[in-house]
Amino acid sequence: MAEISVKFPDGKVQAFAEGTTPADVAQSISISLAKKAVAAKYNGELVDYLTPLKGDGDIEIVTKSDEDGLTVLRNTTAALLRIALKKEFPAIRLGEVSADKDGFYVDTDKDDQQVSVDELDALAVVIEKLAKDKLDIQRISLSKADALAAVKGDQFSTELINALDGDSVPFLQIGDYQVLSDGAQLPTTKDVKQFKLLSVAGAYWQGKSSNPMLQRIYGTAFYKEADLKADLEKRQEARERDHRVIGNQLDLFFVDPKVGAGLPYWMPNGATIRRTIERYIIDKEVANGYQHVYTPVLANLDLYKQSGHWAHYREDMFPPMDMGDGEMLELRPMNCPSHIQIYNHHIRSYRELPLRIAELGMMHRYEKSGALSGLQRVREMTLNDGHTFVAPDQIQDEFKRILKLMVQVYADFDINDYTFRLSYRDPKNTEKYFDDDEMWNKAQTMLKGAMDDLGLDYVEAEGEAAFYGPKLDVQTKTALGNEETLSTIQLDFMLPERFDLHYVGADGEEHRPVMIHRGLVSTMERFTAYLTEIYKGAFPTWLAPKQVTIIPVSEEKHGAYADKLAAEMKAADIRVNVDKRGEKMGYLIRDAQTHKIPYTLVVGEQEVANHSVSVRKYGEDDATSMSSDAFMKEILADIASYSREGDASGEESKVEKKLDQD
Repeated sequence: MAEISVKFPDGKVQAFAEGTTPADVAQSISISLAKKAVAAKYNGELVDYLTPLKGDGDIEIVTKSDEDGLTVLRNTTAALLRIALKKEFPAIRLGEVSADKDGFYVDTDKDDQQVSVDELDALAVVIEKLAKDKLDIQRISLSKADALAAVKGDQFSTELINALDGDSVPFLQIGDYQVLSDGAQLPTTKDVKQFKLLSVAGAYWQGKSSNPMLQRIYGTAFYKEADLKADLEKRQEARERDHRVIGNQLDLFFVDPKVGAGLPYWMPNGATIRRTIERYIIDKEVANGYQHVYTPVLANLDLYKQSGHWAHYREDMFPPMDMGDGEMLELRPMNCPSHIQIYNHHIRSYRELPLRIAELGMMHRYEKSGALSGLQRVREMTLNDGHTFVAPDQIQDEFKRILKLMVQVYADFDINDYTFRLSYRDPKNTEKYFDDDEMWNKAQTMLKGAMDDLGLDYVEAEGEAAFYGPKLDVQTKTALGNEETLSTIQLDFMLPERFDLHYVGADGEEHRPVMIHRGLVSTMERFTAYLTEIYKGAFPTWLAPKQVTIIPVSEEKHGAYADKLAAEMKAADIRVNVDKRGEKMGYLIRDAQTHKIPYTLVVGEQEVANHSVSVRKYGEDDATSMSSDAFMKEILADIASYSREGDASGEESKVEKKLDQD
């Protein structure tokens, strides 16, 4: 019998008979491994546990504790869901199936009403029965003609089959049922015990907005009950922190598909939060030597051809607008070419450097509908953008200055969990990155040297750079522990060269500046979404859209006093309203808590007589009585300190201390 050579992760090579399965390989290693194993990776491909191995290859046994092991379980659970759907709704049409680290989904379509969330429990019962029957799962092949006959009347399964090369179509035989095969499967259904059908949502067929809208059923599965419980708790926390949910509850923003997906409308509450962030950022930047500008959101396409955006970033740009006279205008995807025009408008001297230019610049990105999400992924966004033009010997000082400004901003927003990542180009990807080895090596060496000199910890990531230069990414943790890039500092030798930028040096000669790109807090849209989820909608007082609500016990008797207090607070720039709806006191207090207003003041006879207020802070059950003057002093201190303990300067972070020591 012919043999195959199988190489293990430790480098050991062993001969096996051709047709050996991963189960046989696992058994040859140990009985305990064979009991835990559910699949294998052979030459990098995830395969069934009982699939005969063909040809020589590298093997990795996949167990229930591996991430790939979960994918296999979810593939099988999705296959059982397809069977359950056919049993419950014989005429249903089945589309794409996917399983990964987040769970699984099955796309469906019905002539009448789509599958609703109320029907998921009944489908789960069918899956449980199939699992309890401990049905064997076998992989079979049908001819294309037989496969098409098996899915007759299902246009989506038909399309999936017709897209396959050759005449052999993989199916799964699960008991008496046959379904299209999707990914590696368990040997039997017996391990499908801990699963949950989660939700339904619309999804375009194959992700294209021009295709029909199907109903996507989401689910997840684990081998252990405790793991499923922990995952469901995490998902519940995610729902409670979801900025789209909170945005609706607090009336922060909305998106109207009739007007355009990815184009958010900021309601007064959301606009107040955004305006507060923008004013803070502008004041902070001006205090740090930045000159704020306004530049057009449209530019001649030639500008982006010169910058390289058109060559390297075109797929993320909207189509150019033909003005009919030969001029082609483009919605800008980035602000840097605009700021280069500001620099180039005058002859620059070395005495002006570093020249710091900043803008809350509106940009547009061509995002597909399926990728859009609330404020996090939009088509129109406003970036807190800045560009510094420096002489080469000023790079390290300016880099340190920008980094220190970033960590100060983080402290004011109470962002403490972040790390640094140096993002380099992938030298093999000449299509994405500007092709100049000398420039890249020089920029990457200088950026790494700056971080090393500062003594700051960082990780390195190849293939994460901007197309024109390497960057330092500040990686923050979202409310659910996922990593996200919030800020960047990018070193750029390329654009000054492409735009032929100069400054006149002390020697009277022309010299080439270096450009440093930086974004302190990403876009206003993404940063607001990030803060909404971090704070769970309970914004600190200085950011809260409504900072105080005053509730008079009786409008007739105490309304005038409430109005007087409100007028005094408004004069001090405190965002306050008087609730005169006349509802029961308990309801009005609960409503203020529901809307997460930092301070609720109740005023009645005693408060009017004593010029005092009864103060209830958000999240607290008890109220405190204090004079109106004392309350004004307290809330103004709260706002001035960015709602942190102590004074506004706060305590320096470890990063700030390192920057100060340098």
